[in-house]
Order: sequence, then C-alpha cells, then structure tokens
Amino acid sequence: MRERIGFKRHLRTEIVQGEAVYLFAENGVTALRGPHVELIAPLLDGTRDLTALLSEMPEHVPTEHVGRVLTRLGAAGLLCTREPDDHTGDPATRAAALAYWDAAGLDATSAVTSTTTARVRLVAVGGAATGAMAGALRRAGLVLSAEDEPGAALTVVVCDDYLAPGLREVDESHRATGTPWLLTRPTGTQVWVGPVFTPGDGACWRCLATRLSANRPAEAHVQARRGQNGPAARPAVHLPSVTATAVEVAALEATKWLAGHRHPGQREVWACDSLTLRTTHHQVRALPQCPDCGDPDIVRQQAHRPVLIGQRLKRSRDGGGHRSSTPGEVLDTYGHLISPVTGVVKDVRRDSRGPSTFHSYRSGLNHAANGGGFEGLRSTLRCENGGKGVTALDAEVGALCEALERYSAGYHGDEARIRGSFRTLGDEAVHPDTFQLYHPRQFEDRTAWNGAHSAFQHVAEPFDETGVLDWTPVWSMTAQCHRLMPTSSLYFGAPAPRSIVANSNGCAAGSSIEDATLQGMLELVERDAIALWWYNRSVVPAVDLDAAGDPFVDEMREVYADLGRELWVLDLTADLGVPVLAAVSRRVDGPHEDIMFGFGAHLDPRCALRRALTELNQVMPTIIDLDDNGRRALDVDLRGWLADATIANQPYLAPSGAAAPHHDYSRQPDLGEDVRSVQTRIEAAGMEVLVLDQTRPHVGLPVVKVVVPGMRHFWSRLAQGRLYDVPVALGRVRRPATYDELNPIPMFM
Repeated sequence: MRERIGFKRHLRTEIVQGEAVYLFAENGVTALRGPHVELIAPLLDGTRDLTALLSEMPEHVPTEHVGRVLTRLGAAGLLCTREPDDHTGDPATRAAALAYWDAAGLDATSAVTSTTTARVRLVAVGGAATGAMAGALRRAGLVLSAEDEPGAALTVVVCDDYLAPGLREVDESHRATGTPWLLTRPTGTQVWVGPVFTPGDGACWRCLATRLSANRPAEAHVQARRGQNGPAARPAVHLPSVTATAVEVAALEATKWLAGHRHPGQREVWACDSLTLRTTHHQVRALPQCPDCGDPDIVRQQAHRPVLIGQRLKRSRDGGGHRSSTPGEVLDTYGHLISPVTGVVKDVRRDSRGPSTFHSYRSGLNHAANGGGFEGLRSTLRCENGGKGVTALDAEVGALCEALERYSAGYHGDEARIRGSFRTLGDEAVHPDTFQLYHPRQFEDRTAWNGAHSAFQHVAEPFDETGVLDWTPVWSMTAQCHRLMPTSSLYFGAPAPRSIVANSNGCAAGSSIEDATLQGMLELVERDAIALWWYNRSVVPAVDLDAAGDPFVDEMREVYADLGRELWVLDLTADLGVPVLAAVSRRVDGPHEDIMFGFGAHLDPRCALRRALTELNQVMPTIIDLDDNGRRALDVDLRGWLADATIANQPYLAPSGAAAPHHDYSRQPDLGEDVRSVQTRIEAAGMEVLVLDQTRPHVGLPVVKVVVPGMRHFWSRLAQGRLYDVPVALGRVRRPATYDELNPIPMFM
C-alpha cells in the first residue's frame, strides 16, 4: 500500500479525450480503453502510493473498479512500483538507466543497485591488452576488482584467440569457484563477444573449443605437423574503432548479466564483421560427452547396447523416401547445428550451377574424404556433402543430414575400442576380407592401380590376421549379439593399418533409428545391384517413363531435353527384390556424350524412381558447361569417363528392349516393418546384417553404419562371390565372368 505505483519508466502517456490512453514505447504504441481509464492514467506517474491514488479519484469511481484496472495493467507488464530515490547523481542519467531496466522487464532499482555495487574482475589471456576493456567497463558504471581480489560476481576475459591455451586454466578455475565469466576477442576484422560461461549450467570452454577446432581443420593440420599446441600465431590486426565496438558490447553484456537480465544470446558468440557491419550469432551448446563438464563414456556405452528396431510411423512420403519426420521438422530440430563458427556444419547452400529445378544443395566439410598428409587435407577441404530432393527444402535438409551423417561417422577418440588381433578375438571378430572384398589379383597389382586411379578406388594391403589393432562392437540384427569390426573400417579418420579402408557405404542418417537403419540398408542394396550390373556389363531393361504417372518425372524429362540431353532409367533390381533404378543421361549436341547416372533404391518403386532422378540432378551441376580447365580438375576416373565413354562403346548403358519387371508394393505405415522386410530379404540370401549406432549425443540426429559382409560396393572390389554368381542366377549371363572379363572401368560415383 505504501509503494508508489506508476507506468514503467520507458512508457510515456498521451491521452486523447473520449478515445483512448496511448502508451508510447521505443518499439510501439499501446492503446488503453475502458471506463475511467482516462481518469486513472494521469495519476500513474510514480508519485503516489495506492492510498493517495484512490483518494484523488472522483467519488463516483468505485474503488473495486480502480483495483481491477490496476490489476489488468500490472498483468500486462505496464506498471511498476517505485521507492523514494535519494540518489545524488545526475537525475536525467539515472532516470534513463531506470527506464532501460524497466524496458528489460527487471526491477529497475535492484538492477541499478546490482550494476553499481557488484564487482567485475578483468583478466587477459595470451598477451591481449585490457586497457580498452577496462575503460568500457568503467564507463558502464561497473566496479573493477583487483586481479587477485576474491568475490567478483563476474569475470570478463579478453583474449586474441578463443582457442588460446590459457583459457583452459581460466575455465577450470571458474568451474571450481562457480563464478560466471564472459569471453571476448576485441581484435581482428571480425570481433567476438560471448558467451557467458556459467559453471554447472550449459557449455564450458572446452565444449566451445571442440567445435571451434573442428571448423579450423587446416590450422589443426599444420600445428600437428609442426608439433605445436594451440592456435597458430597470426599478425596483429585491429583498429581502435573496431576494438572500441567490441569492448563496449562486452561491457553492455556484463552490465546486463549483473543486472539479472538473461537472454539466449548470452549462450552464443556474437560476431561483428567490421568490414561489412554484418553481425551474426553462433550458439554454444554443452557437449554431453565433454570430458570436463559431461560424461566422456556416453559414446562408448552406446556401442555396447543393442540396436533395437521398433514401430515408427511414417510422416513423410513425398521427398524421395519414407521418413518419420517431415523435412521442415528436421530443419527446425537440427538447423541450429549450422554455423561457420560453432556449428557441426559450416553452411548449407544451393548449387547455383544448372537449372533451379535440379534442387541440388551443398554443405560443409565431407569427413568421408579425410586422409593423411596434404592431399588428405585438400580432399577434406575441397569435398563437400550433397543434398537432393524433389523440392528445394528436401535438398536443403538432405545436404544438412548428409553433413551430420559424415561428421557423426568421423573418429572423435571417444569410441568403444577393444585392442587385439583377429586371431586372438576368435569368432566374435568379422574378417575384413568379408566386407572389403578385394580380389587376390587386386593385391598383386595394387601399386600400379593406386597410382592410376582416384583415392575412392584405393586397393589396401592384404590384411594381417596377427596384427594388433582397435576393434569396435557392432550389433548383429541377424544373430542378436555383438560382433567386432576394425574401428578404422567404421569411422573416418581413425588410426588404421594400411589393410583397412573406411568408406561411407551403409552410413545413413534419419529422423529416427528406424529411418536411419532403413536408409543404410537401402544404400547397401543399391550399390550391390549397381556392382552386379556395372562390372558384368549386363544389359537390363528400361522403366517405361510414359507409364510412371508422376508429374515430377514428366518435368525432369522436359528439363533434360531442354539441356540437349537424353534421359532414360534402367531397372537394376537384383536377387533381393528391392527395386533399384539407374537414371542415365547423355548429351546429344556436343563433342562428348558426358554420360552421367543417378541411382535409387526403395521398397516403393515410385520412391526408387524419384531417388534415381534426384541423384542425377545432384551430380549434373558438376559437369554442366565444363571447359577444358574444369575437366582437368575432375577426379581422374570421372575425367577419363567423360572424355571417352559413349553408348556405342559402353552398350550396357542402353536398355535391353525387354519390358522391365513389375514391382509389387503395398503401402504400409510402419518404418520398422520396412526395416524388417529388407532384413529378411538379405538374410534369405545367406547374409548377416550388422549395425553400429554412430549417433553423436551433441548432434542428436540418429546415424548408423550398416554392414552386410558379402554385399558389394560399387567401387572396384572384385573378390569372388555375389559379383560373379548372382548375374548367372538372374539369367543375365550364361556363366560367371572371369576376373579379366569384368568391366575395367571402376564405378566413379
């Protein structure tokens, strides 16, 4: 009753008699209408308590009515209470500060008290200067404590690099005391402020450093090669005005923190590009597996659990696959992972080459291209992930998910590993020859072959069964038990003997574990069918596109005709009965036919057709309008193919003339049932389905690696088995091919 009541200080009243009371604020105007509001509003200037306000109201206005109006205004956040102000400073300055905190939704008097009495500690790391920051903090009215003085409410840390080694000690000491700290880099053409690290709540510095390091691969490579720790030294780059911008923003953030104002931006890196004045925000999230603030055993424990496939309702069917979430839902859930500073994916963008109807997107670094030395680094930096789809959103989400998939399948060092040799591990271990599938002749010719072909076609050394290496548990969906596979065959970049080569075959992401597992299985089925066709050079029938009844198919036929290209689709479906299709296109108006393919596999033949066409759309921008320089920059196998291949000299690319088989498909709503259907077909062919859950806890998107020993990759892996036997069983050839009769051109996709 004795507290003075008034409109919040950042509001100014204007009364239009007989119409409304208007409250003017920086970001808009609020109109108040109702009986007696015009009488009450002039009294809400902060000089009256409730008793005085009621005493000055006209007698005909009921007290109960005044109470209801005040209650509604308070609930709307328009009122505040005020205490007598005996501050001796400049009244206008204090009034403006109080109005600021009112606008922020805080108790203004408490906020001013906190910002003028709490102490701030200022720390420099890595030789950074603190003079400008100290001046900004003092101009903000904050009280600086001595460096060794205990009891500071907040520490502001100035550095010249967010990866400076000294920051680890700062983080450890603040986690020990529970003191929050704000990080800033006020130098460079791009200055950074934030986040505020709050021990026990959110990310620690190591969480941030892990993400920053991953987005600076070239620097990490150079430092590792030189035996150096921490970031590489850089020239001093700054202007006084740029530094002033950063320190003033940092001082503002420190002030708001001390006042009690909390907002999502305090868990982000605020970056300002001084050359363009563009500002961006980059989220900093805690890593659940962080060794400093989380549980570093999460990923290891995950590998020792079964991969369980349950029921999962299909919610999306139109983008080239059946999914448990729509593309929009996936982007909303995982879009925060896109950032060039703190993201798992640096960027996602449309490939501007070719028609917009191609809907081809590119994203981030391709961790599957990771390799040793300079060439490995160059491959990682140059290779990108891709996304395809019937719509632009499908392709954008596809590019994001492929980047997250490749990242999750990369070696991070916290994976489950068992040390031993194949012979000491016994029946639990899976022999690499069963899934790498090199022919003995390939080992004999490996030096010459590797020198003449791209890294994709690399032939490893023969596997040494007595060699000691790391093995990781994988779940056998067939035997319902764990088996062991070489860690380096499952994770890109893992320490590896020369006999093990990791690849992305069977790696898949999805919006659920059922979704991801199905996609991984379908990829294995697809590439197996491609290998059976390609290396045996079998002539197969074409799909009748006139009978497809799909507007998307009709549109693509028109697009390719406008590009001066023919388009047809071959049916590669093999013994497993899952439809596998190949979209093939060649130029008809140039010196080269530039034949390219796109492949698709799915239980639903319509989805398989769309997948084949959208994958063709994804790869086409690479070869559209290629000049001589562009051709020379291509992968050696692709370059040779584009230069020499024609339908005349590669007749297996043309349809056989026979009618394509009819694929029965009954729509059903459960993704889990689709997984079991494909699993049953693989097992009926005498093979075992192995799955590793590669989901990273800080990413969240389900990612798996599916392995089926015996199924073929479409790269040049020419061991005996299905590659020779299945074409005979399918009636495509009369007898198994000999090694020398196989297609000498490796599939280069």
